[in-house]
Amino acid sequence: MNKLIERIICDPKICSGKPCIKGTRIPAHIILDLLAAGEDFEGIKKAYPNITDEDIRACLNYASALADEEAGVAV
Repeated sequence: MNKLIERIICDPKICSGKPCIKGTRIPAHIILDLLAAGEDFEGIKKAYPNITDEDIRACLNYASALADEEAGVAV
């Protein structure tokens, strides 16, 4: 398993089981939404000072893994 993906956890007791950055209550989709809106790493870390560049890359890696898993499914 990719070490970055290990930074994303799903725990039913945290954010209703949505994938979150380990050690936080920040859902991965929030970070991905910010990136999609054009926010850069520094802006995201300013908004969420308890996350790192590696956490942001983990969210991207997680999304990539999901997209690969869902290949062929129309969006």
